[in-house]
Amino acid sequence: MSTPEERLEALKIVLPTPATPVANYVPSVKTGNWLIISGQLPLVHSKLFATGLLGDEVDVETGAKAARFCMINILAQARAALGSLNYINKLVRLGGFVASTPTFTQQAAVMNGASDLAVEVFGPAGQHARSAFGVASLPMNACVEVEAWFEFNA
Repeated sequence: MSTPEERLEALKIVLPTPATPVANYVPSVKTGNWLIISGQLPLVHSKLFATGLLGDEVDVETGAKAARFCMINILAQARAALGSLNYINKLVRLGGFVASTPTFTQQAAVMNGASDLAVEVFGPAGQHARSAFGVASLPMNACVEVEAWFEFNA
């Protein structure tokens, strides 16, 4: 069985340098065997992959790709906090915020971009509880933001 780090390599995903917080918070918190990652935006090379509202400027496919980039940035923060993704026992929960019009109802489909990558990287340990919320706007006009809770080996 391969490790999360080996799966990342097989997927040809190179994790970026983790983003630095732009306000009064920290990118992650470790408490007991929990690692909580603050919401991550879909940054690619320090620029937003997509901006705007789902149901208007952004389609579901682009939103799902943005959520996948959010998950890549979550993995970068997790590796920075733990030293290796191989210390993670379980992805417990993802919380997704999807900037969308009032009539847009496919937040779950957008969040599948993050969820699918989690399962690709962690296998069964990547199956998780999840919430997907439609919101009026996000920082920097991002279309998606995702946060995560992991259980890890202390």
